[in-house]
Amino acid sequence: MDLHTADLCDAHDERVAVVTPMFRSYGGLTSFGGPIATLKVHEDNSLVRSALETPGQGRVLVVDGGGSMRCALVGDQLAVLAVNNGWAGIVVYGCIRDSQAIGQLRIGVMALGTHPRKSIKKGVGDADLPVHFGGVSFVPGHYLVADGDGIIISEQPLA
Repeated sequence: MDLHTADLCDAHDERVAVVTPMFRSYGGLTSFGGPIATLKVHEDNSLVRSALETPGQGRVLVVDGGGSMRCALVGDQLAVLAVNNGWAGIVVYGCIRDSQAIGQLRIGVMALGTHPRKSIKKGVGDADLPVHFGGVSFVPGHYLVADGDGIIISEQPLA
């Protein structure tokens, strides 16, 4: 992807929302974007696996983990699933693990931090609803672009 958030903000300032800077990039792709798919979970990554097992079709999975820093919601096995199923990226409002392995994969991954502990697996959470963090709303079907400068959201594709 050859989109840069700074350039897109300059060209489309009135059309973009900028996520509060708090995320670190962990994936092998430092720039990524696509239509948004969402999950809202709490320390349970069962729905994350279920989502990443489906065709990604260039989408970005936004996981609202409530900002929890007590366990990881994505690890290398889920990131490999995402790559194999055509997801463009994953944004986790929470933690990931296996960061070195994820850094070798051709996918964008942003998260608040890392944690070695895996999540619980109870299958609890919600999918395909607007989620809110970082001062913006992530709405399924809207567009996300992320790079080293940050994450921006738009209702329409940006070019």
